[in-house]
Amino acid sequence: MARQKQTWGVAKAKARFSELIDRALSEGPQTVTRSGRTEVVVVSADEWKRKTKRKGNLAEFFANSPLRGSGLRIARDKSKAREIEI
Repeated sequence: MARQKQTWGVAKAKARFSELIDRALSEGPQTVTRSGRTEVVVVSADEWKRKTKRKGNLAEFFANSPLRGSGLRIARDKSKAREIEI
């Protein structure tokens, strides 16, 4: 039976870091606060991979856009590029 998720203050998280990791693995994301404000969330590597996994490629993104077929036209700015010194 998993224990209830917990919010950790920085000092407690630092002192009990191993337990913080164990809970992130067994119970899910663990919140760490500083001065009463949420600062970070500790998650398992597997959950991080799941959340950050790329879904498709850029061509698929544009093909599935809700704006596709909307008739939206974006005009390109034809002004001269700005000059820079190197």
